[in-house]
Amino acid sequence: MVTYEDITDMFLNAIDATGLSAHPEFWLNTQTMEREFACALHPGPCEEAERRATCTVSFAWGPLDSVLSIDGAEGVCDFFHEPDEDCPHLHTENVPPLILDLAYTLPMENVALDTLNLRQLARTLKLRASEHSSRAGETRPSIALSLGESGMEAEALTLQQRVELPLWNPEGLSAFRAGASGAERRNGHITLGRGRAHGGDQAQPEEWLPHLLAEVADDISRVVVALEETRSLGHGGAYGSGRQN
Repeated sequence: MVTYEDITDMFLNAIDATGLSAHPEFWLNTQTMEREFACALHPGPCEEAERRATCTVSFAWGPLDSVLSIDGAEGVCDFFHEPDEDCPHLHTENVPPLILDLAYTLPMENVALDTLNLRQLARTLKLRASEHSSRAGETRPSIALSLGESGMEAEALTLQQRVELPLWNPEGLSAFRAGASGAERRNGHITLGRGRAHGGDQAQPEEWLPHLLAEVADDISRVVVALEETRSLGHGGAYGSGRQN
């Protein structure tokens, strides 16, 4: 099994290997009893963080996540009835994964809107981020605007991504039906076969989650580097050549 503390430790260890600076925060939601985690990541020293590309990673860990990490879909039965071989809980394709929300931010130093093709910039950055993200789903870009002395200015670019990590066997050992696709295994949405209920040969989440979290950490590092490189885009061939005061 894995716990909230295990997941956060695995993630921080994976980030440590990338060389990014990490600022983790931990909470308990007293209404839902979910544990919540957020971590701001950036390259270089903290004194320069406000001028560098950053990524904030967040997720919530509830009681169901602990159950799934221990018993997979079979554990769901314990909330309702004694598990049996024909129970639909053991054959579901909708076991929820652990969802990581990634939010990237690139400061733009109040660049005047007429100096940039914002649509092209957002499209280019979305493409670059997607190319460097092996596990993330859709990448959604947006531009933060502010009202400057000479009109509207682009203040920051943001990119949002979502990563789904399985809390139960993603490799389809004896527990899973034959022929499951790679995408199904990666997302953890696989029909559970009868072998699970009878204690078949099972990989455990602590065996694959460190590897998956290392992949996520590497993706984050690559996307941050790609965002930093966009300083060569934009007005005058340099992103940072916005309006000077």
